[in-house]
Amino acid sequence: MAGRAVRLVLLAGVAALAGGSQGDREPVYRDCVLRCEERNCSGGALKHFRSLQPIYMSLAGWTCRDDCKYECMWITVGLYLQEGHRVPQFHGKVSLNAWFWSTVFHTRDTDLTEKMDYFCASAVILHSVYLCCVRTVGLQRPAVASAFRAFLLLLLTAHVSYLSLVRFDYGYNLVANVAIGLVNLAWWLAWCLQNRRQLPHVRKCMVVVLLLQGLSLLELLDFPPLFWVLDAHAIWHISTIPVYILFFSFLEDDSLYLLKQSEAKFKLD
Repeated sequence: MAGRAVRLVLLAGVAALAGGSQGDREPVYRDCVLRCEERNCSGGALKHFRSLQPIYMSLAGWTCRDDCKYECMWITVGLYLQEGHRVPQFHGKVSLNAWFWSTVFHTRDTDLTEKMDYFCASAVILHSVYLCCVRTVGLQRPAVASAFRAFLLLLLTAHVSYLSLVRFDYGYNLVANVAIGLVNLAWWLAWCLQNRRQLPHVRKCMVVVLLLQGLSLLELLDFPPLFWVLDAHAIWHISTIPVYILFFSFLEDDSLYLLKQSEAKFKLD
């Protein structure tokens, strides 16, 4: 039953992503953007727009079309609210992100920044799997960890190549990252449960992986932003900050444990 529920949640998320955001497909929104571009984004009107545009928006690459899309988004939202309908999502993206490119992407959404955000997010998840391999296997068998690292690099290369050269498929990207995340969760949890009595600090790791997996469900949700600022994606970003602080605390404790273990072995030798 639990496995079936998980599959249904994933399939629902993939279906929603494959179709794009509802607001972007809304005829009222599309017509509004088209009319706005015709009226404001050419000739003298475009020069007027650029003359009034703040320098920081110009440096960020904000275009007249972007401005039209932004204004029309709020016009469409107002119409939905007037009719008593649920507010649709606009420009929806799912991103399991690395902090730097996530910041860049959320500052300026372009094809390049979007791809870098997605690719770096995948790299972070794979790196967590590699870190787990090093901690659970690599300390005793370095050759295994090295071979596994090469495999993960090939996996990342294939993933990036497919999204870059074949098709930028949001649904596939979601499924791939969730699958790798589940491997990461199962591996870390198995090791933590096995060592929880000998190493009390692994409880921090257990909390971290469970929280991250739980919080990732926010990426599958879609609800109107709270106060028109905090949507599910923004809440996910905020929520992961204390989680990574806890993970750093685990790494610090574990490193100190390994150091003491190494010193004790050195004294015996």
